[in-house]
Amino acid sequence: MYSTTAALVMRADGSAIDGGAYLDVAGTARHAPSWLDGLISGYSTYGLALFAVLMVTGWWQARRDRDAPQALKALAVPALTVIAFAVSTVLKQAVHEMRPCRTLHVATLEACPAPGDWSFPSNHATLAAASAVALWFVSARLGRIAAVGALAMAASRVWVGAHYPHDIIAGLAVGAGVAFTLALLLHHYSDAAAGRLGRGRLRPLIVP
Repeated sequence: MYSTTAALVMRADGSAIDGGAYLDVAGTARHAPSWLDGLISGYSTYGLALFAVLMVTGWWQARRDRDAPQALKALAVPALTVIAFAVSTVLKQAVHEMRPCRTLHVATLEACPAPGDWSFPSNHATLAAASAVALWFVSARLGRIAAVGALAMAASRVWVGAHYPHDIIAGLAVGAGVAFTLALLLHHYSDAAAGRLGRGRLRPLIVP
């Protein structure tokens, strides 16, 4: 029983992948100016609100322009993001990778999450990437802004000590992959779907 448990823990230990890089970043963060740490920590904690603002902006612009298919895509962005988050959560429960702050016993800017709050993949990176990709189908300009925000969010999660680099890379890949697949599917049917919704009770949501 003990050997089986130990083997599982070893498989869930991501430090062998890029623990050295993680320690380098954590060390840099500890010696960085306090204002920089505060800025990055603040964005890491509250930055997902940026994507909510971009979602509302995309919907408002499409609706104002009376572009029903684009308004429908904008309304779908939160749903696609939630689906990507669900996929990320399933992966977390399947992999059970311990947080680097617990495995490597290093001081971090963000308080070390409780045991059972797994590290792989990064949910923050997943949510940000899914939002960015889904928004790109609504507006290339908003998509570009969101893409920069997503990369910054992913990097911030390593800086504050919450994730290994491979956690955020996986999160970005999961979020982008799920959102792109579903958004592309929606894109092919958006005209027909918007036409049906435009004749129903939800019409005010897609055209003024």
